[in-house]
Amino acid sequence: MLQRLEDLRARALEELNKVSNARELEVWRVRYLGKKSDLTQLLRSLATLNLEERRQVGAQANEIKRALESSLEEKNRLLQEAILTYRREARELDVTLPGRPFPIGRLHPTTQILKEICHVFQNMGFEVIEGPDVEWDYYNFEALNIPQHHPARDMFATLWIDAASGEEARLLRTHTSPMQIRLMEKERPPIRVIVPGRVYRYEATDATHESMFYQVEGLAVDKGITLADLKGALLDFCRCVFGEDRKVRFRCDYFPFVEPGVEVAISCLACNGTGCRLCGYSGWIEILGAGMVHPDVLARVDINPKVYSGFAFGMGVERIPMLRYGIEDIRLFYSNDLRFLRQF
Repeated sequence: MLQRLEDLRARALEELNKVSNARELEVWRVRYLGKKSDLTQLLRSLATLNLEERRQVGAQANEIKRALESSLEEKNRLLQEAILTYRREARELDVTLPGRPFPIGRLHPTTQILKEICHVFQNMGFEVIEGPDVEWDYYNFEALNIPQHHPARDMFATLWIDAASGEEARLLRTHTSPMQIRLMEKERPPIRVIVPGRVYRYEATDATHESMFYQVEGLAVDKGITLADLKGALLDFCRCVFGEDRKVRFRCDYFPFVEPGVEVAISCLACNGTGCRLCGYSGWIEILGAGMVHPDVLARVDINPKVYSGFAFGMGVERIPMLRYGIEDIRLFYSNDLRFLRQF
C-alpha cells in the first residue's frame, strides 16, 4: 500500500510537469485530487487495514495529498504568470489603460426618502431613534388609548404572534407609534424624536397596499406646545420635500392617541390642485396624520398633562416617492426588479 502511494505521487508530479494550460490543469486535478481519484479511493480503503497499517498508510496518504495540493497551487500560479507575460509581450495588455469600471450600487428609493425625511426633521432639532418590530399589545394598542374591544382596533389588520398561556399577546407592530410610550417611559420632557421603521399589516396586497411598508413617527413634548407648533413643523416639512410652492391643507381627523387629530394633505403634484384622476379630482392628496398628544397618553407615562403638552404625526414613507415620481404600484418597491431600482 505504501509503495502504491509513492508510485502515485511520482506519476502525478511527472504528469503535472507536462501540463501547459488551465484546461489540462483541471483535468489533472480531477484525476489525482477529485472525489473519484485513486488517492481518494485509497483513503476510503483504510478501514480494511489493521490499526498499525492504518496509521502508517493514513499519515503517508495525507502527506501526499497535501504535497499534490501545494504543487497544484504552484503550477496554477506559474501558468497565470506565463499568460500575463505572453500578453504583455504580445501587447495584448496595455497597463496604461484605465481599469474597467465596476457597477456602483445605489440606495433603494425607500432608503433615499427615509434619509431625506430624517434630514429635514433633524434640522428642526429632532432626534432619530428606532424601535423593535415585534411589540407587546400594551405598547401597540393599550397605552395608545386603544384598549381591548376598542373599535379603533379594526383600523389595523394585525399580525399576531402566538404567546404562551398567561403571557401578554405579542404582534408585529402595526405602526411606529409604540415608541412614543417606550420613550416617554424612560425620558422626561423636553422630547423631540422621529422614529423610522418597518410596520406590518395583515391584508391583501394590491397597487396601494403592502403587508410590510415603512412609516415615520414623530413626537414632540414640552411645556407650551400648541397646534400652531405642529402646523409650523409639518408645513416646513411639506415644503422641503415637495417644493416651496406646494399648498398644504389641515383638516380634522380621528386618531385614538391624539386630540384633536388632523389630516395633512398637499396640493396634487400632477394637476397642481386643479383636479385629476390621481387626486380623485379633489386637487388634494393626503400624506400623513397628526394631532396633539392625548392627555390620557401623557398621564399613562407619568407626564403631567396640565404642565406639558405635545404633538405627534405619522406618515407612510413609500407614498412620498409614489407621489413625487408618479409610481402607480407600491409592490414595485419590494419586487427587486433592477429595471425599476436603477431609475433612482
